[in-house]
Amino acid sequence: MNYLLLVPVLLPLAAGPVAYAAGRKKPGSGFAVSLAVCGACLALAAALALSPAGSSAGLGMLSAQGLGFTLDGFRQLYLLVIAFAFLATEVVAVEYMKSGERTPRYQLFLLLTLGAVNGVFLSSDLMTAFTFYEIASFTSFVWVIQEETPGAIRAAKTYLAVAVIGGLLAFMGILIIERCLGTLCIASLREAAAAYSGSRSLLYTGGLLALFGFGAKAGMFPLHIWLPKAHPVAPAPASALLSGILTKVGVFGVAAVSVNVFYGDVRWGSVVLLLGVITMVLGGAMGVLSIDLKRTLACSSMSQIGFVLVGVACCCILGEENGFAAFGTVLHMLNHSIFKVVLFCCAGVIYMNLHALDLNDIRGFGRGRKLLTAAFLLGALGISGVPLFSGYISKTLLHEALVECAELLPGWAVSSAEWLFLISGGCTAAYMAKLFVAIFIEKNPERQPEFEQRGRIMSAPTAAALAVSALPVLVLGVPAVMNRIGLSAAGFFGLGEVKYASFFSLEALKGSAISLAIGAMVYLLMRRFTVKDGRHLNVVPKKLDLEDSFYRPLLNGLAAGFGAVVSLFGENRITGKLAKAVMLVGGAASKVVSEST
Repeated sequence: MNYLLLVPVLLPLAAGPVAYAAGRKKPGSGFAVSLAVCGACLALAAALALSPAGSSAGLGMLSAQGLGFTLDGFRQLYLLVIAFAFLATEVVAVEYMKSGERTPRYQLFLLLTLGAVNGVFLSSDLMTAFTFYEIASFTSFVWVIQEETPGAIRAAKTYLAVAVIGGLLAFMGILIIERCLGTLCIASLREAAAAYSGSRSLLYTGGLLALFGFGAKAGMFPLHIWLPKAHPVAPAPASALLSGILTKVGVFGVAAVSVNVFYGDVRWGSVVLLLGVITMVLGGAMGVLSIDLKRTLACSSMSQIGFVLVGVACCCILGEENGFAAFGTVLHMLNHSIFKVVLFCCAGVIYMNLHALDLNDIRGFGRGRKLLTAAFLLGALGISGVPLFSGYISKTLLHEALVECAELLPGWAVSSAEWLFLISGGCTAAYMAKLFVAIFIEKNPERQPEFEQRGRIMSAPTAAALAVSALPVLVLGVPAVMNRIGLSAAGFFGLGEVKYASFFSLEALKGSAISLAIGAMVYLLMRRFTVKDGRHLNVVPKKLDLEDSFYRPLLNGLAAGFGAVVSLFGENRITGKLAKAVMLVGGAASKVVSEST
């Protein structure tokens, strides 16, 4: 038993109230506590990275089943990523948030979320993962509502409704999986699934419920609606964590179910592939059309999660031949976490100075600001998949995995997925080019002299956090480094035969070139139709907002529908009681969203 595994979970949970009390007593002192805890978690993560994989620990007193934790290469990697992201964003938050009235509350829920996220990634079974998944959902809700503006309150209610629905779906799915396989231990699921001889329909039902439940937190279509709403209203340091870390909590659950319960299952992999492609394309299109800095980055997160889900799908479809898919999935998760810390922290620096996010208001602000330009450019080049930067490696691996799937499953569907993959990569390059040109190249027709006369735009600690966060984009662009990380961490994704790609072969470079060429065309078309007289136009009609036109009416309809079922069957019958229970839940979610209409 390695009880050191419990510390990254219990330390932040215990320190949260301490940070809150310290912040209430002396403004700003809560930051000292939270920074110390984040630093300690980073040191602990480094120590655990040197520990042998396979160690475990448990907390039997906290639930009837007990909570189990384990360590492997993937968990070692993500403990480091989580601690690094929380520490970097908290350094930025010291200047971004300063000593406002609500700052102690932010420190409390920051540390509670840190403990919960660590609990998810260290969990050895699905019930432990679900327990901390739910804690993280409710603690991170406070990040979204932090500013308490009308927009923040509305977005937070949407976030909470999706969290409630996702939690219920995941819980029902987990119970069905346990009934079918007799275990929830992640390490035992694959063997139990291979030996399972019962109803496949029941197992698929449990899997789909878990997929959509965990996918809600990841930002997977169709439960993605919270993501473009929450990021623009949350403080920038919180947005970085919501995008870079909290979405990966959902991916953890999706991957744990997919690559274990449905390993080698082509039908399951095809479903995940379809959802991943829709998420990837839809997020990319939304990002191209957005003219709000943080909303564009939020849509980008949705698209990049789609790329990761495509990788998870390929891991299932290819089975033992999933070397490229497993490497690409874990490496793109890693890359995306780093990209979003860098890009959202840059957005935070801009907002701190201008209190604006619309491209028409902030354009030209970055001209001549070397560190801000370099950090944002590194993040943009990395996430766009430009050769020599880290995103190129992970996207090349995912593309190779899709090519292998097309060879295994010949037909238009997978071939179309490959082209949509390249087009989505082009959209990424297009919206990142749009942001970079607007902020760092264009001149503001009204405020440019004011921008250029400003002195220091960020403190030394914020500048240091920005520089250190951007550096991995270069370091992880080295193939040898990425191969080593992939080899140690990809086992979680069912790594079969180990494969190493030739990243700079003509075929690999061709895929990147096609995607970047598509990006250039999309960018030029976007400039032609969405920029007029130097102003960026919002060309998306409000009626296309699916939250208002579809999701809120759906929840209200579900509540009414379940009420009718109760009336039809009667409260004393089993079906009536079940329908009543679901109606109460649907009614609660409906009330949450309808109150913010």
